[in-house]
Amino acid sequence: MKKFLLASVATAAMGTAALAGGHATEATIGISLGFTGPLESLAPPIAQGAELAIAEVNASGLLLDSATVTAIRGDSTCGDVAAARTTAERLITADGVDGIVGGMCSGATASMLTNVAMPNGIVMISPSATSPGLTATEDNGLFFRTAPSDARQGEVMTEIIMERGFSEVAVTYVNNDYGQGLADSFAAAFEAAGGTVTLVAAHEDDRADYSAEVGALASAGGELLVVAGYVDSGGSGIVQAALDSGAFDTFVLPDGMVGDALEENFGSDLDGSFGQLPGTDSNGAEAFSALAAETGFDGSSVYAAEAYDAAALIMLAMQAADSTSASDYAAHVMDVANAPGTQIFPGELARGLELLAAGEEIDYVGASSVELIGPGEAAGNYREIEIEGGEVTTVSYR
Repeated sequence: MKKFLLASVATAAMGTAALAGGHATEATIGISLGFTGPLESLAPPIAQGAELAIAEVNASGLLLDSATVTAIRGDSTCGDVAAARTTAERLITADGVDGIVGGMCSGATASMLTNVAMPNGIVMISPSATSPGLTATEDNGLFFRTAPSDARQGEVMTEIIMERGFSEVAVTYVNNDYGQGLADSFAAAFEAAGGTVTLVAAHEDDRADYSAEVGALASAGGELLVVAGYVDSGGSGIVQAALDSGAFDTFVLPDGMVGDALEENFGSDLDGSFGQLPGTDSNGAEAFSALAAETGFDGSSVYAAEAYDAAALIMLAMQAADSTSASDYAAHVMDVANAPGTQIFPGELARGLELLAAGEEIDYVGASSVELIGPGEAAGNYREIEIEGGEVTTVSYR
């Protein structure tokens, strides 16, 4: 992705945004996630993470001389790219947002970015879209993500499986950008490490019966089944069909499969299964979890920390640019996210705003150990999990 702003994009910025040197009295951030669809159980804490950062900045009164930030939710559904595009259009043209935390799923994110955000010159920072394909998407310097690419997750998943002594696996993936990107990156990494992938097969969401898909995977063989799917839809359907038939009893569960619904759907039937999702045991993660608990949600929920960081980066970049216009602040996102500068953690956004207002540099570490590389995406830290006693437990971080 090219990290520069075209003149035509700059002139397309929304009229509600303030020009540098002329402070806005308010700013608006859209939070576009899959509140319905195949990951709907994961969306609420992700949104709450972003809204926690916004509430923190509003309480400080320090953004652009007391500008108030309003959060507006939009449902990008994850599975329906047309709906995601319509939601982005509404957020930008009707609600006049100055930036978007989102999208949530990779296909929806690509649709929002290419069809709506780029033509309107609006910054998007996704906390959870992980398709490797997004790395190469042309974005005019407007797209960033606090979640790492699945090119990295494929390598981490390979390490975890190999360290546990398994060398032969079957893979099923949800038939979209996320699923195929993760399946491809994992299969390449696993085979490069000396492992055998017996079959890589797609599945569709929202089917009543997955016995045919599971039958094909079982016929191919494998010690484990990797399920690169969605916990609220086909991924859980595949797991249930595999358990019912006895085809597989141990599963590898990437990020899209890790959520409260996993425990609710299967309990101890999945004991011994394992997987990974972005996460860190840093001081920032601990601080964020404490803040989240005070607000009433679980800060360890998948991508909640990344959403806090996405919203924080938008507001800190605005402060650095002295403007809410994306044509001004987009160029500052990488600056506030990385060294050099004073490190800023959750609960310290007021300090970050003060330092930026004084012309000093900050290094926003945040809740997920933010470090944006290359095309503006997270370098990647992962939490290894295992199902024990019907609950998702943390094994280690890497």
